[in-house]
Amino acid sequence: MDGPPPASPAGLSAFVAVSQLLGLTLLATTGAWLGRYRGGVAWHSPLQFNAHPLCMVLGMVFLQGDALLVYRVFRHEAKRSTKALHALLHGLALLIALVGIIAVFESHRAKGTPDMYSLHSWCGMAAFVLYLVQWLLGCGFFLFPGASFSLRGRYKPQHIFFGIALFILSIASCLLGITEMLLFKISDSYSQFVPEGVLANTLGVMLVAFGLVVGYVVTREEWKRPPLAEELALSMDFKTLTEGESPGGGSQ
Repeated sequence: MDGPPPASPAGLSAFVAVSQLLGLTLLATTGAWLGRYRGGVAWHSPLQFNAHPLCMVLGMVFLQGDALLVYRVFRHEAKRSTKALHALLHGLALLIALVGIIAVFESHRAKGTPDMYSLHSWCGMAAFVLYLVQWLLGCGFFLFPGASFSLRGRYKPQHIFFGIALFILSIASCLLGITEMLLFKISDSYSQFVPEGVLANTLGVMLVAFGLVVGYVVTREEWKRPPLAEELALSMDFKTLTEGESPGGGSQ
C-alpha cells in the first residue's frame, strides 16, 4: 500500500500562499479603484472601457501567474492532469484578456479615440499575441500527441523562458496602462498625492510584488516538480515509440 506523498519543500507553501494573497488583493484593489473613482464597469456604456484594466489584471497577470505555479503546487498529481490544468488556466487567461481587448477597442470606437498609438498599447498587444502563440505551441508540443520526444526536449527550455518573459511583459504593460490612465484622468492633481493616484500606485506596487513572488517560486531549482516513477517509465516508452530507440539506447 502506498504511503502518503512526500511533503512540499520547506518554504514553498508559504510563498505560494503569499502569491495568492497578493493576487486576490490586487484584484480587489483594481475593483476598488474602478468602482470608487472610475464609476464601475458596464458593457455598452461609457463605462465599458473600465472592463479593460479589470480583465487584463485578472487574465494576463493573476491567472497567468497561477498557471505558471501549477507545476509547483501540484507536485504529486499525474503529469497529464497537471498539463491539462496548466493549459486550461492559460486558455482562460487568454479568453478573459480577449474580452478586455474587445472592451477597449469598442470604447475607443464609440468615443472616436484612436487605437494602438501608445507604448502601452504596443506592449500590451505584443504580450497578448505572443501569449496566444505560446499557448498554441505549448498545446501542440506537450498536450496533444504528435511531437517526438527529442523535439519536445529541444522546445521545452524555450517554452519555459518565453513563459516567464511574457509574464514579465504582461505586468510591465499593466504598469504602463495604469500610468497612462492616471495621466489621462487626473493629470492636473496626480502630483498632489490625491487618493486615486495613491491607490493606483499601490496597485502597481502589488503587481510588481506578485510578479516577483511568482517568479521566485518558478525559478527555484529545488522547488521544481520531481518526475514520478511511472512518468519516467512512460517517457522511456514514448521515446522508444517516437525515436525508434530501445530502453538500452540502441536502435530497433
